This record gives sequence, C-alpha cells and structure tokens, in this order.
Amino acid sequence: MGMKRLDKPALTHLDATGAARMVDVSAKPATARAATATGRIAMSPEAAAAIRDGTAKKGDVIAVARIAGIMAAKRTAELIPLCHPLPISGVTLDLGVEDDGVVATATVRTTHGTGVEMEAMTAVSVALLTVYDMAKAVDRGMVIGAIRLLAKSGGRSGDWHAPDERAA
Repeated sequence: MGMKRLDKPALTHLDATGAARMVDVSAKPATARAATATGRIAMSPEAAAAIRDGTAKKGDVIAVARIAGIMAAKRTAELIPLCHPLPISGVTLDLGVEDDGVVATATVRTTHGTGVEMEAMTAVSVALLTVYDMAKAVDRGMVIGAIRLLAKSGGRSGDWHAPDERAA
C-alpha cells in the first residue's frame, strides 16, 4: 500500500506526502502569546478531604502538584514529539479542591513565534497525574478528565476562547 499524496497538507504537522514534520516557525514574528487550559480529577470525598486537610501520607499534594505542572510545562517539547522548545516567560497553575475532586487551571506565557497551548495542557495533565500519585493510597479509582484548552491569545490566528457549551 503506497502513501497517498496530498496536494496541500490538511494538518500543519504533515508534509505533502503525509510524513510527520516539525513546522518551521522561523518566519513568524515573536509576539506575546498565552494559553490557559484546565482539567479535573474526580475522587472520593475522603481523598478530597485528605488533600484539603493536608493529611495525605505523601505530604502537601497541592504544592507538589503545582511544582510538577510548572516543571512539565517547561519540558513539553521533550514529551510531545513535534512541539518546539519554547522560552516560557511565565506559568501559573491553580489547583482547587472540591468535595469530590481537584480542578487544575494553568496559564502559560511566552514571547515567541508559536503558541503555548500544548504547554498549558501538559502542565494541567502532569499536575493531575501528580495528584493521583500522591492520593492513590486513599483512592485508586480516581479519574482524570476534561483536559482542554480554555483560551489562547496572540499570534496570527489571534484570540480564541472555548465555547461555554463545551464546559465539562
């Protein structure tokens, strides 16, 4: 079975033959860009209480998850094969404990020729994985989900905000 030749790539990470490629952003101007992502880990009320009260056996779950998410944002290009390594200007990561879960929201900023959507979603993902790791002694059935981009700004495509009807 041969490769189907495409006249114009439908996805930016594929060339005209369908092969994976890293997009060349050298001609794009360096502009201020930001992206915000969110996600949630659902858990038992007991696990949420342990996190909120600081009684989880592994320590301060929220503080460790925040640091893990920030570190992950800075290493996104090492995790996602075709992402560009970016000079990140700032990362904020907020984690809110609810009665039956934790919500993580990350905002990543850069001044570069490409956006930071993947960095924001990576920060959220790793923060939630860290919550799971630190609280699994209380609840192994936790479920991570609803990881999505909320907003991005800057660049040629301008600002974008998630429609409200997609709220999870």
